Order: sequence, then structure tokens, then C-alpha cells
Amino acid sequence: MAGNNRRMSGKKGAQVGSGGQRRRGLEGKGPTPPAEMRKGHVKQRAAQAKVRRAQGGRAPQRRGGGRSASELVVGRNPVVEALRGGVPATTLYVQQFIDNDERVREALQLAAERGGINLMEAPRPELDRMTNGLNHQGLVLQVPPYEYAHPEDLADAAAEAAEDPLIVALDGVTDPRNLGAVVRSVSAFGGHGVVVPERRAAGMTAGAWKTSAGTAARTPVARATNLTRALEAYKKAGVVVVGLAADGEVELGELDALGGPVVIVVGSEGKGLSRLVGETCDHRVRIPMPGGAESLNAGVAAGIVLYEAARRRV
Repeated sequence: MAGNNRRMSGKKGAQVGSGGQRRRGLEGKGPTPPAEMRKGHVKQRAAQAKVRRAQGGRAPQRRGGGRSASELVVGRNPVVEALRGGVPATTLYVQQFIDNDERVREALQLAAERGGINLMEAPRPELDRMTNGLNHQGLVLQVPPYEYAHPEDLADAAAEAAEDPLIVALDGVTDPRNLGAVVRSVSAFGGHGVVVPERRAAGMTAGAWKTSAGTAARTPVARATNLTRALEAYKKAGVVVVGLAADGEVELGELDALGGPVVIVVGSEGKGLSRLVGETCDHRVRIPMPGGAESLNAGVAAGIVLYEAARRRV
């Protein structure tokens, strides 16, 4: 009985016979693997990105990237303009017995020429239901969810190309057209992508795609759950964070950091940088404006600084 009590007790202790487990636990696990084989290491991410690019594939989404919701472009003129602008689309809905005017014919022709867009005929009540009663005029274009990158993906792409990161982050910019304009400027000046916050910020809508003039197809947009933390992570990786501010301590032409790894942070036209983001920046830079304008919109301001950064890198 005493032996049974000892076996049934909750006290921890060595068991009789370990089967050599303790001896095997003392054995080494071999040499440290190279950086390219260590999970999560920056060199492994760069190597994986190189393989994906060689295979023509897209990078997998990390936590914090994810997808946006699908979108509907409603009305004859908006649908035609979206198709002209190369906005991604999965389905073009056409109302049954629609009046076949010039815009309807052009929408059908553009969708057919592009390929990969389903053409669906639907009764008017169904289109009314899909659009919540908006004036769709018999044409509705479905835009698929946008696949956001993760902020780390942008730095990885720069490492893969053996280049210093050149990234733009938007703080409080809510107009999708400004986002599209920034994407276009980043593409024009050899940048590696754009970072936007997950909340209270413009996303990659049809309007942003259109303003980007097709460059959104090759310039990634990353979505950060918390922009301040994303900027801090960039700083830990050796990237200088430069914020644009009308009362910045340094003038744009005097900032040498633009020639190296840099994240350019652009705030909203009215409020500028938020307090926490401004405090996170390594430098607060102002753009000289002899004409006396109080501020520039995000697209114009980003384009000016990107040009200066590209000029110094050349």
C-alpha cells in the first residue's frame, strides 16, 4: 500500500529508468545552420523572395497584411473609366434589356479585350440589391480584394535587389486618389513600396488603382496594424525614418539621410503628422516653398522628396 501511495502522489521526482533520454538530451544538435536556412532570418526571407520572383509568384501574406474587402464600381461612366484605367476586375454585370449606348458597348469591348473578366447578365432587381439601390445605370463592375503586403516585405525586396530601402509611409491620408498618386511616384523614382495604417486611412480602392495609372500592379502597398510600431521596426533594422512637417527642423536639401535606407512619412494635408508618429521620426524635414503655400497634398509632397532621394542615389 505504501508503494501504491507513492505512485499515486502528486509529487514530482525522477522516474526509474530514463531510457537514455537524459544522455541523448546532452548531445549537441549539430552546427548552426547558415543564415539562409534559419526561420525568420532576413537572409532567409531575401532568399525566398528571390526564388518566388524567379518563379513569377507573389509573396505570401504575413500577419498584418491581409486583404481588403471586394468593391463594386457602379454606373456607366465609372465602370468605363475603371476599365480604361486598368483597375483589376473579376465580373462585369450587365442589366437585362439594357439600352445599348456607346458607354455600354465600350465597357463590353474593354472587358472582352482584357480577358479574365466574367460577363454576367442580371435583372434590374438583382443589381438594385447588389448596389443597395444606387443608380447603377445597368452596369456594375466587381473589383477583387486587394492583396496587401507586410511592411517587412518591402525591406526584403530592397535587400534582394541589393538596394537601400526607399519606402513611403502615409499617416492619416484618407483620400484614395492621394494614395494612388503616391504609388505612382514611388514607382517612378525606384521606391520599394508604400505603407498605410490598417485603420482610418485610404486603401487600395478602384479610385486608388485608377490614379496610380497602372503602377499599383508592380508597386506593393503594405498595411500595418500599428504604423508607429512598423516605423520602430524599420528603425531597428537600420532604416532612417524621415517625417515631412511644415515646421521641420531640417530643410529638405540639407538632409544627407535621403541617400541611404529611408522611410519617408507623409501626413495629411490638414493635420500633418500625428503626435506619436512625429515623435518616432529620426528627422522632421520641411520642403521650402518660396511661393508661400501653407502645405502640399500628400501626392505632391511625396513626389518632391522621392525625386530628391532618387537624385542623391544616382
